[in-house]
Amino acid sequence: MTAPFARELLGWKPSSKNKLGWPLVPNFADVDNAESLRIGAGVLAELGIPAGVASPVPPDTGGPLEQAVHDHLGTVLPHLQPDRWWVVARGAVITQFDQYAHLSEVDRLVRANPELRITVGTDYLIRPDVTVALRNVGTASGLPPLHAALSCKWTIRSDRVQNIRHECLQMIRHRRGRQPHLVTVTAEPLPSRLASIARGTGEVDGVYHVAYDALAASVAAHANQDQADAWREVVGQRRVLSYEQLTSTLAAW
Repeated sequence: MTAPFARELLGWKPSSKNKLGWPLVPNFADVDNAESLRIGAGVLAELGIPAGVASPVPPDTGGPLEQAVHDHLGTVLPHLQPDRWWVVARGAVITQFDQYAHLSEVDRLVRANPELRITVGTDYLIRPDVTVALRNVGTASGLPPLHAALSCKWTIRSDRVQNIRHECLQMIRHRRGRQPHLVTVTAEPLPSRLASIARGTGEVDGVYHVAYDALAASVAAHANQDQADAWREVVGQRRVLSYEQLTSTLAAW
């Protein structure tokens, strides 16, 4: 399925230089990678987005993707599970949630002691792109438990993969209580790059794609053997999923 906001963000943009010499390229493709361009173009065709003309999409889609996910979850989750008091936020530090409340005291001690700051650092103070909490759940700290932490990445690059894994590992290691659902939401068109974050030992619970069905069709029609194999791997292992499944998983879990 396709995220309801996908067609507002995905589209064609002008390009002065790219691997295939196209005047317009998909705004989520890597211009230096021919496979990324071809697969991305196939995704836009599957979505029915007109070719040959620049699309009215935001010039920088990272922030709009976060906002779109935030707004969509904030609207849909109360309808799917109205008995829960859903709190969806952008950029909230994890010390605002029950499992990580103790890190506030750690941070106070670290900031008061320069030697501790050097030894321990402060990379445990994570601000996920989007957080989902449950305010009507009683906790020892009095803070709502973190139900899910979402890393919204328009595309996947090696540095972003490391950043996502690091943040998820920190949230796994430092939690006191139930682990939140740790996921990535992306529009990345290249299966091998999706595999770079989907593979692993469970730092990331799942990668949710905003145009899953369109990407599946484009891979089948346009991808080379390596990309087709990568797609079969991550889909077969249920590591890359449709964005639609994110809302139902959060509501049911």
